[in-house]
Amino acid sequence: MNTVSFADLKLAPQILRALTESGYTTPTPVQAQAIPVVLEGHDLMAGAQTGTGKTAAFALPMLQKLLPHASSSTSPAKHPVRALILVPTRELAIQVEESVKTYAKHTNLRSLVVFGGVDIKTQTPHLKTGVEILVATPGRLLDHIEQKTVQLNLVQMLVLDEADRMLDMGFMPALKRILALLPRQRQSLMFSATFSNEIKKLSEDFMNYPTLIEVARSNASAENITQKVYLVDHADKHQLLAQLLRGDDAKQAIVFTKTKLTASRLAKQLQREGVSADAIHGDKSQLERMQALDAFKQGKIAVLIATDVAARGLDIDSLPMVINYEIPHAAEDYVHRIGRTGRAGASGTAISLVSPEEEKYLADIEKLIKTQIPKERADLPEHAAKPLRAPRAEHSERSREHHAPAPKKPSHDPWFDKPYEPSASAPAPVKKPAEPSANKPKAQIPALFVRRSS
Repeated sequence: MNTVSFADLKLAPQILRALTESGYTTPTPVQAQAIPVVLEGHDLMAGAQTGTGKTAAFALPMLQKLLPHASSSTSPAKHPVRALILVPTRELAIQVEESVKTYAKHTNLRSLVVFGGVDIKTQTPHLKTGVEILVATPGRLLDHIEQKTVQLNLVQMLVLDEADRMLDMGFMPALKRILALLPRQRQSLMFSATFSNEIKKLSEDFMNYPTLIEVARSNASAENITQKVYLVDHADKHQLLAQLLRGDDAKQAIVFTKTKLTASRLAKQLQREGVSADAIHGDKSQLERMQALDAFKQGKIAVLIATDVAARGLDIDSLPMVINYEIPHAAEDYVHRIGRTGRAGASGTAISLVSPEEEKYLADIEKLIKTQIPKERADLPEHAAKPLRAPRAEHSERSREHHAPAPKKPSHDPWFDKPYEPSASAPAPVKKPAEPSANKPKAQIPALFVRRSS
């Protein structure tokens, strides 16, 4: 489709005005293909790389179709929920609703976002005033349904955004409960960067002959992102990270870790070294996460350490660099992590620090994206700063972060697991009883009287 501008998509003047004020004139490929399909009333499955404008691809035609229901009345009855957007994470929910609000600012359509991690009582009064567009995470939406603070019987449009992530996070039972409460006659849209077989099976259960569009190869990484791998021992990762963050290209960077503990520890260590950094992960309150994210977006901090809670849904303008301090075990998560850079046509850099024990996960990533990522051995100064503790392969993920390889113990008392240091005043150590002679036969106990352990 040779679309020149949003005006060619025949969007309403109020929506075009909001787009112009936001600086948007030319639709991205997924927007150009999806908007006409949605306006014609078809169900849709749209696959596109992260950062290509999927939110506007469903929000703009949604607003267009709901315009006849826009009302300036203050009565809640005039503002029932007519469109439901389900997303997997709080961060993505907030971002999507902000976009909807921006595009709808010259209309009388209302929107609201609800998610977990905050007191549900703070959301209820806003729901009672009435909203046409509700953005929600599945768990918190079910909370409101159980408390009868939201009605879904008039929903005309349903959107599942990042559907594959919702399945990965175990939301399938919640999705089925929600889908059962929606009217059968509705338009359903599914947007995601990847479509697994499970996703396609889910679409068969709640969609009606959907149109399928894919604007990029499934699981492909953006071509405008320069990818690089540094092969480095785990014990040297922190030094290499500090070196990269001091480079000219790293004006701002998101650094991804596998666990919450590593994210917190890494942020504190960087702060001690004079780097403006903060961490964002599931153990932090929603307020703390929002404050850290806002500070990063405003440039008040240079480095945001994140777990995969931030791998999807974070839309940060002109983010130059993403660093995988630890590469993910799920290859699909790599695509979403590096998609935080190189958004909206901008260029970006994605660097992964890969230790020998992680090379098998790197092979899975290269197989998924069908690309061999350039690799080089890390060139580090001889005198390294004190690194984070290296993991022990035989331990669990959490114990890896707590324990460094045990040093060789000095001579110690055979009866106690602590170093033994003899002194003049200390009593002589108790001698260990002598072992029975190997030549002396042991007493034989009749099998009848042997006590068996249960």
